[in-house]
Amino acid sequence: MAEKTYDSKDIVVLEGLDAVRLRPGMYIGTTGSKGMHHLLWEIVDNAIDEISNGYGDTITITLNTDGSATVEDNGRGIPVDNHPTLHKSGVEVVYTTLHAGGKFNNSNYKFSGGLHGVGASVTNALSKWCNVTVYKGGKEYEIKFHSFVDEAGKMHSGVPIAPLKQVGTTKKTGTKVTFLPDSEMFGALTFNYENISRRAKELAFLNKGLRIAVVDEREHLEESYHYEGGIADYVNYLVEGKTKLLPKPVFFHGEDKNFDLEVAFTYTDSYTENAFSFVNNIPTIEGGTHETGFKSAFTKVMNDYARSNNFLKEKEANLLGEDFREGITVVLNIKMNNVQFEGQTKTKLGNPEAKTFVENLTIKELSKFFEDKKTGAIAEVIINKAKGAAKVREAAKKAKELTRAKNNAENFNLVGKLAAATSRNRELSELFIVEGDSAGGSAKQGRDRRFQAILPLRGKPLNAEKKRIDQVLANEEIRTIISALNTGIGEDIDLTSLRYNKVIILSDADQDGAHIRAILLTFFYRYMKELINDGHVYIGLPPLYKVSKKDFVEYVYSDNELPDAIARAGKGYDLQRYKGLGEMNPDQLWDTTMDPDKRMLIQVSIEDAAEAEKMVTTWMGDDIDARKAYISMHANFDKEDEFYKNFKK
Repeated sequence: MAEKTYDSKDIVVLEGLDAVRLRPGMYIGTTGSKGMHHLLWEIVDNAIDEISNGYGDTITITLNTDGSATVEDNGRGIPVDNHPTLHKSGVEVVYTTLHAGGKFNNSNYKFSGGLHGVGASVTNALSKWCNVTVYKGGKEYEIKFHSFVDEAGKMHSGVPIAPLKQVGTTKKTGTKVTFLPDSEMFGALTFNYENISRRAKELAFLNKGLRIAVVDEREHLEESYHYEGGIADYVNYLVEGKTKLLPKPVFFHGEDKNFDLEVAFTYTDSYTENAFSFVNNIPTIEGGTHETGFKSAFTKVMNDYARSNNFLKEKEANLLGEDFREGITVVLNIKMNNVQFEGQTKTKLGNPEAKTFVENLTIKELSKFFEDKKTGAIAEVIINKAKGAAKVREAAKKAKELTRAKNNAENFNLVGKLAAATSRNRELSELFIVEGDSAGGSAKQGRDRRFQAILPLRGKPLNAEKKRIDQVLANEEIRTIISALNTGIGEDIDLTSLRYNKVIILSDADQDGAHIRAILLTFFYRYMKELINDGHVYIGLPPLYKVSKKDFVEYVYSDNELPDAIARAGKGYDLQRYKGLGEMNPDQLWDTTMDPDKRMLIQVSIEDAAEAEKMVTTWMGDDIDARKAYISMHANFDKEDEFYKNFKK
């Protein structure tokens, strides 16, 4: 075989925005729903950057009936004059040139969430069309872009139909962008109003004084958010439904030429710590140097206060940071330049100088706060709670030691309970946590024992939402799960010891099954959150129906799928509705729920940590009114009984 030549003629040069369409994942992560919404957030982030740097105060997001989205702000407006070297308007440069923008020095934007200068151009590249209107200097300007395939079959991405032109006069300032995501990239995906509204609310909390509205023209829905209290209001929102220990959140703020930091925190009677941090409006769900700086400074300030005010005697050891943080809900909101995130996902801050700034400011502001006689009583509340937490920590330490001893001696009652997998390859192994002995028996018989382990639950696990860690460890079902996973919990969790790559909750498709799922997810969220963040927790979906007729068998997983399955079966079909996993024999359970080639799994993730916290509190906490209000707002009480309707046929 002759060697194929490789010359410079073989090098493909992608012009303009073509690279974005060829490798969209490099720019937006995925061409799924999250990636499509990323296009919207790139434009919203540009508007937020204007407002957070002091220009304008209002943003409106509109979801249009044709599937497009519009983002309008009242900032300064994108520059409309010609670029000195590219010889085209600033608007055209921003929307057609990668790595072009006003955020690569600090003269226009001191702080920016758009770090790479690709946002607007990527949105344009992955849209069927994109229209930009700029209100600036008393004039209204417009430019339209489109993506198309020419007669030679070549794709052209985000090309201007004509140069920027003035179309009128105006008293407004700002920018309006309307774009339609390209179905060639995103298929039939549509914008999700609830997710967009939730993020808009978060942005309003993080940017004090911002007014942000979300309008859905498709469903005639509208929400508007505005919080003069900023993150102090955010903290109050997060602890709604919990018993507060402080009259109002503690808040402090400080800045220098490189940083602007806001911190707000309060305490409730809960037993876990909830920290939510943001860098330039971007959630840092994995924390980073800013969180580390706050925690170390907070521990120092509280121990110093406890000693100087006789809450700790001379011979007593200092309390630990985890003691002081039991029951805390804190929001850290830092704006800074030259941000260094660890990894592509922008979820962990890496700048060491951020730790120093946060640490110094926290020590200065909190020391001053607690020295004030009017607010010093708050320190006493925190210290008393911390001393109680320390006693529980010691009790939990003994419980953990007992747990480890039992684990070594008795394998924590796993013998006869856990059906282990034969493989020692963690990457291939998966653990099914199954509701009930009956379903557990079927699962044990139906599984592939090479890589699937089964752990039946013989009783309802503890609701960990308002339980101390020693109480959690006293629950046999919870202890069994901890032992099976082998990672430890809380501060001691170590995912390198995890025995299973997938932890799959498998419960009945009824109210009791949903309750067990909620209880288990609450436990994982409160005491093994890293397991969720690392992508190890899944929910298995058992079928609701079996449609059969002679040689035809189809399992149906939702009411929406049922009519189509019945149509495929034709007349004379049999319809069975499953009440629980225990009704299935081992083969059926394998075919429908456990076979990796056929089953349906939902991976549990925490995309919005603050809303996840709010949801866990609403569903599993003590506030019955909040739970009723949520159910009334979201439940469909008019849903038809599809089984009965089809049975009557």
